[in-house]
Amino acid sequence: MRKGLLGPSLKLSVPASSDQASFSKFLTESGTFKDGDLLVNRDGVRIVSQSEMEPPPPNPIMPIDNQLSLADIDTIKVVGKGTGGVVQLVQHKWTNQFFALKEIQMNIEESMRKQIAQELKINQSAQCPYVVVCYQSFYANGVISIILEYMDGGSLADLLKKVKTIPEANLAAICKQVLKGLMYLHHEKHIIHRDLKPSNLLINHRGEVKITDFGVSAIMESTSGQANTFIGTFNYMSPERINGSQRGYNYKSDIWSLGLILLECAMGRFPYTPPDQSERWDSIFELIETIVDKPPPTAPSEHFSAEFCSFISACLQKDPKDRLTAQELMGHPFVSMYDDLHIDLGAYFSNAGSPLATL
Repeated sequence: MRKGLLGPSLKLSVPASSDQASFSKFLTESGTFKDGDLLVNRDGVRIVSQSEMEPPPPNPIMPIDNQLSLADIDTIKVVGKGTGGVVQLVQHKWTNQFFALKEIQMNIEESMRKQIAQELKINQSAQCPYVVVCYQSFYANGVISIILEYMDGGSLADLLKKVKTIPEANLAAICKQVLKGLMYLHHEKHIIHRDLKPSNLLINHRGEVKITDFGVSAIMESTSGQANTFIGTFNYMSPERINGSQRGYNYKSDIWSLGLILLECAMGRFPYTPPDQSERWDSIFELIETIVDKPPPTAPSEHFSAEFCSFISACLQKDPKDRLTAQELMGHPFVSMYDDLHIDLGAYFSNAGSPLATL
């Protein structure tokens, strides 16, 4: 799945022209932008060397190495919509391979191109079984289109709508995969997800759980010039991120989000309860004030194991310095306490009624 046509190749062809003016136009015309060694347009992302910035020789031989192209995919249906954009199920015309195509509307400012370029490169270079593969990115007419690995079970949010609550043993198996994904993003790629929530944890019929959208929030923040502000979902934001402290936020903000997600999956409801015990908060500001000023939620000890309660507490510490890292949490007793049961998440996701949104 990661080589040849289906791999995240960073190569694409350039116009076969020896004319300096036409080549310069290709680099600057509407629908194309570049920063440093990155070139992005309707043909995809390409890392170019300095020598390639010169006009190409007549009739250059520049194979595109089975490059994925928007022209070679058919749209099947919309499978998701959110603040980050629209996600469609698409199929490659020649191989019949399914992909997810995410489209993000944005107005790219000149000063922000460097950050966007960096995020696109990181997205496409990610190679981890616990993060959704990004195969190619395109930019045209104010829209960034990203071709992603298709996860046929939908998201953890979709699953929760079906099952209401997830048993502890299954949660431990899910948690282990998410932690491995966070370890990769935090410690190998040095990425803060920024918007970890149930809809950004995708599942499939093989029982795999993968993190997605880890570059989308950063791209949106960059294009709007609103880094360290409220771009993601308020519900799962850490107190320090909501506060917008001078120190901003770090990897530990994702750990807070993970704790809330797991507690919600276990309890069958969002962990923070409105003051009047109703199902809805009167205003987002009331929720924000509660997250920042009130004690963090805990797992009821009468309903859950001591190990699970301890794990949630390790994540939901108001001061990020008191939270464990993803690497430290991998060694927590909760993560391995059900290993002997050999949980089959594939069967659970399928039998529980996950969308399995195929043709």
